[in-house]
Amino acid sequence: QVQLVESGGGLVQAGGFLRLSCAASGRTFRNYGMGWIRQAPGKERDFVAAIRWSGDNTYKYYADSVKGRFTISRENAENTVYLQMNSLKPEDTAIYYCALGEGLTMFAVGEMAKYDYWGQGTQVIVSS
Repeated sequence: QVQLVESGGGLVQAGGFLRLSCAASGRTFRNYGMGWIRQAPGKERDFVAAIRWSGDNTYKYYADSVKGRFTISRENAENTVYLQMNSLKPEDTAIYYCALGEGLTMFAVGEMAKYDYWGQGTQVIVSS
C-alpha cells in the first residue's frame, strides 16, 4: 500500500516562505517521478512542480507561475520530496498535493491523470 504524507503547510504573510514535505512509503519504485499539484478554492487542480530521474540525471519542472520562487528537491535516504516556497503571494493559497507517477515522462509531468498515487493534501494560506 503506497502512502504519501504531506506536511509543512500553514498560514504565512505575503513575501514569506514555507517548506512542504512529502514522505513516500509502502513500495520501492524503480522508474517514477513525483510532483506537487495545488488546488485553489473553486478551481481545478494545477501543476506546480515535478522531479524525475533517469539514470544518474535529475530533472525538475516548474509551472511558469512559480519559477524562480519555488524549488523542488528530494532526499533519497528519507524517500522524501520537498517543495521550498519563497516569496509567497496570496494567489499561491491552495491545498497542495504530493503525487507519484510510475514511469512519469517529461511530457506528462503536467497531466493529473499520469500520477498514480496522491497524498491527502496540506493547506497553504498566504495573507496579503
